[in-house]
Amino acid sequence: MAPTPRQTLSYLRTLFQERGIRPKNKLGQNFLIDLNLIDLVVRSAEMSNRDVVLEVGSGTGSLTMKLLEAAGAVVSVELDTAFAALTDEAVKTHFTLFAPPGDPASTRGARPEHVKLIHGDALRNKNELNPAIFEALNEFLAHAGVSQVKLVANLPYAVAVPVISNLLLTELPVERMVVTVQWEIAERLMAVPGSKDYAALAVMVQSLADVTLLRRLGPSVFFPRPQVDSAIVLLRPDAGKRAHVRETAGAPRKLRNFLRDLYTHRRKNLRGALAGMPSGVLPKAEVDGKLAQLGIDGNVRAEALDIETHLRLCQAFG
Repeated sequence: MAPTPRQTLSYLRTLFQERGIRPKNKLGQNFLIDLNLIDLVVRSAEMSNRDVVLEVGSGTGSLTMKLLEAAGAVVSVELDTAFAALTDEAVKTHFTLFAPPGDPASTRGARPEHVKLIHGDALRNKNELNPAIFEALNEFLAHAGVSQVKLVANLPYAVAVPVISNLLLTELPVERMVVTVQWEIAERLMAVPGSKDYAALAVMVQSLADVTLLRRLGPSVFFPRPQVDSAIVLLRPDAGKRAHVRETAGAPRKLRNFLRDLYTHRRKNLRGALAGMPSGVLPKAEVDGKLAQLGIDGNVRAEALDIETHLRLCQAFG
């Protein structure tokens, strides 16, 4: 196999200077340069030939190469033209120069026909992933001998929440997500009832998956340095939780839509938030009646309620 490029500070500076590349802050182009942390991401993904791995934000292709070595198939998405070209070159070199002749499996990991590079946006819109991602993942699931999906990525900050949310809501067999995200996003994913970060995202994600903080990261482990801390987070979708959401609140997308509307007016108490939801204004008398049946105090704020109570509210008002 091709040796994986060591994405160190000196490597990136030289590469960017040679190619005339200037990372774009608006695209969240901050590259992990601590090799131990890159290895932590890869180890935590626990990849095997059973996995088709989705990477959003290919960057220089350094992590992509590690995914190729460990997974059965890889779908890597990059919006920026310069970085998409770098990843394409790295993948071609990986297979044409270093794969042993006549070895269809290239000793281990994905084969050339089991790699799909998508030059484009990972999102169709904030509520949908790019259809090309589904097409590629489903093609590999049908024909590449893989049986589950993993998201392994240093996620561009601007798309981190919609990528995680929309992938979690799909019916794809997503086994885990190991992602690097802005610390603020990690706090929102892990938030508990009553905390300042507890809102629609925490309720939706935690109702469907287990969330674990693997490591908090300071700015110095990235190049260019971001202005904020980051985190490596592990999300494990839980089939039991998903079934409970379906039984209690309906389809996961229904829950997502309900939570989005419920938290539109976060500063209002529960009674006011339910009565004024964008999906349809309800008479307060009707809201009071339903809340009384549920045994829920309408004077509290939604952020004080646990996940189970949110599911009951979705069943009644969603």
